[in-house]
Amino acid sequence: MSDSRHPPLSSLFPFSLKDLKTTLFILAIAVGVCILLQRLDPSAGFAMPVFVLAVLLTSLLTTGYVWGLLSALLGVVAVNFFFTYPYWAFNLTITGYPLSFLTFLGVSVITSTLTTKTRQLDRLRMENEKIKMRADLLRSVSHDIRTPLTSIIGSTSAVLDNPELSPEDRRTLLEDVKHEAQWLIRVVENLLSITRIGSDQAPELSKQPEPAEEVLAEAAQKARKRLPQIKFSVDVPEELLMVPMDPILIEQVLSNLIENAVNHGVTTTAIHLSVQKDGDFAAFSVRDNGQGIAPALLPHLFDYSIRHTLSPIGDGKRNMGLGLSVCSAVVKAHGGTLTACNHERGAEFIFRLPISKEASL
Repeated sequence: MSDSRHPPLSSLFPFSLKDLKTTLFILAIAVGVCILLQRLDPSAGFAMPVFVLAVLLTSLLTTGYVWGLLSALLGVVAVNFFFTYPYWAFNLTITGYPLSFLTFLGVSVITSTLTTKTRQLDRLRMENEKIKMRADLLRSVSHDIRTPLTSIIGSTSAVLDNPELSPEDRRTLLEDVKHEAQWLIRVVENLLSITRIGSDQAPELSKQPEPAEEVLAEAAQKARKRLPQIKFSVDVPEELLMVPMDPILIEQVLSNLIENAVNHGVTTTAIHLSVQKDGDFAAFSVRDNGQGIAPALLPHLFDYSIRHTLSPIGDGKRNMGLGLSVCSAVVKAHGGTLTACNHERGAEFIFRLPISKEASL
């Protein structure tokens, strides 16, 4: 039974053809640089520092200890054989040579070990951040799911336990159940999307050139049906704007931003949707006439969990962290950026997607 506190040898000394090629390529470059420097000044002794740098680069660009250590050993051999007098021969008997080469080997090995250890610590730090992110995500989802479930149970219990309810009251309760169930569906969709985007094994997004106007119009049409009390306006450019994207995910981004504007804008009665060409990007905008975003929340809008320390925003029962974090993750996966700001009559979210497919990779 292996000790979980210590990593297996296979992770410390992994073999990879790519790492082998990288190591040999770096060593070949080091040899070439030393040959060039030796021709310029044969007595300067550039070889040792050049190969120490080669060991450092090898450790940074490969996985595990084996390649850095191999680079250190081959570097010692190369310096002694090619760049130390007598050339093209091994000679460790000259005064000072054994100590010099042992020092060089020691420096190279220590450099390789420290560099590899630093990379491992960086990976551990990233894993810890992912674990913290998932914990925040679970807390956010738990918060967002608990309240609508409670409301659904309360409404259905009222209908079942009170057969004398009037048709109007019954319809009101069932409409509440429907709205809460729709909210839960959107929460689950957001959770599935952010899991897909954040997974290390997630396949690359299938991005195809899509008419930005059609995606925006589809999102607006669905929002009008879902939010009949809100006045929507849409502004699109005259020329056809083709943008490489996953249209389902981008439509979900727009839906989340619209939902956020309604739920947290409090006084929102109108939402303006637009898309326009902005250099090499297509800029999508969701602009509302609500009460705006509290300045203290602006730096944290796209965290996985936002707990309002100020006065409650919106209906006070749902936080905006999950929806906006999904938007941020999707936009980043497309190679774009998402920003938020206040204007004189509300808030505005703008996300930019690269127009050229190559730029979005």
